[in-house]
Amino acid sequence: MPTSSASTTDSAKPSAAGGVQSLERAFDLLERMADAGGEVGLSELSAASGLPLPTIHRLMRTLVACGYVRQQANRRYALGPRLIRLGESASRLLGTWARPYLARLVEETGETANMALLDGDEIVYVAQVPSKHSMRMFTEVGRRVLPHSTGVGKALLAGVPDDEVRALLARTGMPAATEKTITTPEGFLAALEEVRRMGYAVDDNEQEIGVRCLAVSVPDSPTAAAISISGPAGRVTEPATEKIVPVLQQIARELSAALASQNQG
Repeated sequence: MPTSSASTTDSAKPSAAGGVQSLERAFDLLERMADAGGEVGLSELSAASGLPLPTIHRLMRTLVACGYVRQQANRRYALGPRLIRLGESASRLLGTWARPYLARLVEETGETANMALLDGDEIVYVAQVPSKHSMRMFTEVGRRVLPHSTGVGKALLAGVPDDEVRALLARTGMPAATEKTITTPEGFLAALEEVRRMGYAVDDNEQEIGVRCLAVSVPDSPTAAAISISGPAGRVTEPATEKIVPVLQQIARELSAALASQNQG
């Protein structure tokens, strides 16, 4: 008779963290696929994860059967459509958690507050609380924009290695939204260096003429996220920036702590 330990399959093996090893491996593969742009080959996944090809093939076959991964005609694997519903639900929930913090940001700065995520190669806005001013900025929740022309895009990409940023810009292109939009990779990488130096990002009439935006990333967020304020350039001046940025940074830290506690719960 086999012992209970000998009959335990790989899918049921406990991990070092007390979870199920095959689940941890499957989610790790999904995240590696996302990091690689959403489409990879088995050999790439094996090299990146350190797992043997037979193990990866078995996990991918299960993910394909569930609809979370699909196999392309070229035999490579791509993220599947069932992930969209999960991602959209998670984004809405993240936006719901963020709203009280954005409301405080509006109270303390007077300007419209936003939260955005880096979703693949795009920025998606997941929450907004509008300013009480009659002249205020409005961005529709769910709107997607390219990162090179936004403050939140700069804040998020400042934490990404330069070679990955170049690859993203090569995929998206750098169309000009206004005459002030940065349209060269070198110019954008220099702007990211400035973000790292200052600790915050600025969109100075780059997405829309007459509008300035200040943004910071949310530290240690479970997914890459940033918060920002946006308002007329006549109100979001340099003196106003000096007062607004510390508020942005403090609320980003508090939101980070709240998200971490939700994650642990």
